[in-house]
Amino acid sequence: MNGKGTVVVIPTYNERENLREIVERIAALKIPNLHMVIVDDNSPDGTGKLADELANTYPLRVIHRPYKLGLGKAYTAAFEDILRREKPDYIVQMDADLSHNPAAIPQFLREIKNYDMVLGSRYAPGGTIKNWNRARKWISHFGNAYARTILNLPYHDLTGGYKCYKRRVLETMDLASLSSVGYNFQIETTYKAHKKGYRISETPITFTERKEGASKFDLPIIIESFIKVLLLRFHE
Repeated sequence: MNGKGTVVVIPTYNERENLREIVERIAALKIPNLHMVIVDDNSPDGTGKLADELANTYPLRVIHRPYKLGLGKAYTAAFEDILRREKPDYIVQMDADLSHNPAAIPQFLREIKNYDMVLGSRYAPGGTIKNWNRARKWISHFGNAYARTILNLPYHDLTGGYKCYKRRVLETMDLASLSSVGYNFQIETTYKAHKKGYRISETPITFTERKEGASKFDLPIIIESFIKVLLLRFHE
């Protein structure tokens, strides 16, 4: 594939229990010229090995990294690799834990034809969250309000990880300059695309807390986002 089609990027760390289902559900959509790229950080549970096995059956390839370097670094490495190799029209990023429903991908691909970047939004009208406790919802709402205010952005959901890009957005973003290690990567990429004047849309999604495995959300991620948002604004 070169200059056509869609690549779905899925970073993994200890997602063996979820990986087969998400790959099968994406493949079942039967979207023409869609490929998957799994980015595994040497998961101790054998996620990378399973990904290699799935690559024998499904249209996917696997990027193996030597150890856990963080979500932002996984996406950056994958984007750079995809821009060198597949050069697709569209790049979709999503979590491996089934919190992002693959059935929304056709919706993203319809929307992206009129925009440069599409955000899967839990907080736009029609978006919902399932199975979060009150504290997690409060943290998410506060984080989004904080980033939106500090960075002067109009979007409802800045911290979500379900997105679709036109290739040129990533080609012009200077991926090497992205500094976020954790979930602040989502804020940083949207902010940089907005500053470049790209057209960004939000499409409502239903976010469902992971079915299997442990959440990667923790205090260091919250602290990083608080500091990095300030640094983004200060740098500009």
